Amino acid sequence: MLPADVANRQACRHALYSGIGIACLPLVLIFSFTRCPKAVITQYIKEATELGKKARALMKTADALHQEERSGNKGRKWRKNVKVVEKELFLLEEDMKALEEMYPQGEKAETAWALTVLGYLAKLVLGLVGLIVSVAWVAHIVIYLLIDPPLFPFLNEVFIKLDDVWGLLGTAAFALFCFYLLLAVIAGAMMVGMRLVFITIRPMKWGGTLMNSFLFNVGLILLCSISVIQFCATAFGYYAQATAAQEIFGHTLESHRGIKYLYKYNLFQYAFVILAGVAFVYYAAFGWKKRKPSGRLVLSN
Repeated sequence: MLPADVANRQACRHALYSGIGIACLPLVLIFSFTRCPKAVITQYIKEATELGKKARALMKTADALHQEERSGNKGRKWRKNVKVVEKELFLLEEDMKALEEMYPQGEKAETAWALTVLGYLAKLVLGLVGLIVSVAWVAHIVIYLLIDPPLFPFLNEVFIKLDDVWGLLGTAAFALFCFYLLLAVIAGAMMVGMRLVFITIRPMKWGGTLMNSFLFNVGLILLCSISVIQFCATAFGYYAQATAAQEIFGHTLESHRGIKYLYKYNLFQYAFVILAGVAFVYYAAFGWKKRKPSGRLVLSN
């Protein structure tokens, strides 16, 4: 595969993931606050009872599938039922975690509840800050990249003004926006991977992530980081002019025969803005809703 083809694939992946992540990342944090649990004893008893019934049903179903495995009946129906049980088990673990957050047990229950509340408040603050950064990113792309000639350097000018205040302040702000874009790419990859069947993403879980999942996500970040650098070198070309990054990821890459027109006509930037708008509207309309508890476990006959 040619280096130009590699760059093209990475840029396409970046436009998809970052466009979705830049819109959904702050909304995920904000909606997490709106869905924060409320410690009500009657609600705790009701949900704990329902989870107990669901756990017993899953255990009974798992035992039946284990008996079928021993008897050698591992056909297509068996594999499908195993996937159903695994999915229900994952949802049960998530419900148990939410229940423990809602009504912590033990000697330090009050402290745990206070930390939970502070955690959701922190998510709200980070979500609002992230929303401002996301809007600034999209506005900068429209003003500086999509409109020819650019209306205003926007964030480039902001970084230069910050450098005038203190030498590293503009560089720190530049790094913050680049790092936020990388976080948006990771968030978009996780959301797309969890929702689309043909893309397999291994979600990481605190205290329950296997080593191969860690390696997979590290590889994903490394692949996306190259396209993030290229995107930032283009978006902040006025601030990063006469630098090695601008020379490598700007002039050299955009002069490749065959793919230079993708950069000349800003196709990736258009895809970024369109996906960000669609993802924002979709997640703002449906992302705030709580996941309804699943009903009776249904297996294939």
